[in-house]
Amino acid sequence: MRRKRLLFATFDDERLDDAFGYAVELSRTLDKDLCVLVVHEKRLSERFDDLMTAVTFAEEYGSGTEQGLLQSGIKRLDAGQDDRMSQLMNRGRMSGVSVEVYTAGTKIVDAVNDFIRQYPVIDMVLLGPTVAGRGEVSAKQLKKLVSSVSRPVVTMARQALEGEGG
Repeated sequence: MRRKRLLFATFDDERLDDAFGYAVELSRTLDKDLCVLVVHEKRLSERFDDLMTAVTFAEEYGSGTEQGLLQSGIKRLDAGQDDRMSQLMNRGRMSGVSVEVYTAGTKIVDAVNDFIRQYPVIDMVLLGPTVAGRGEVSAKQLKKLVSSVSRPVVTMARQALEGEGG
């Protein structure tokens, strides 16, 4: 039987390194492997470019070809493909946790749902501190995510430092 895994979904930003440390410790404590899903949400201009490319393909090659272009798949990163992500994988291994890193170019809620459909060995979802902190995921979307993944969903919170406001 395959080991269960913890999915740590986050954005690629300056807080990733600190949050990753917590995800590794939680994985080690729960005796689970760690899958890191780093989401690079596309800006409106990038999505518009994708849409225009899809329309061009549909006009040229017929309907149906545009769907493959519009879906941003989840891609697994191998060691050496990205220096920063390779460092994260090594940090996890040194802590005794098997770490795999994946990337996605969709909204984070869609990326998590897609990931769990593709990789059903996920036992728990951990959302990084910037997921809710950026306002990217509303309470309604979080509720939808929790009900659709049928696994525990835990959110990380970043403690506000003195002088940061709020």
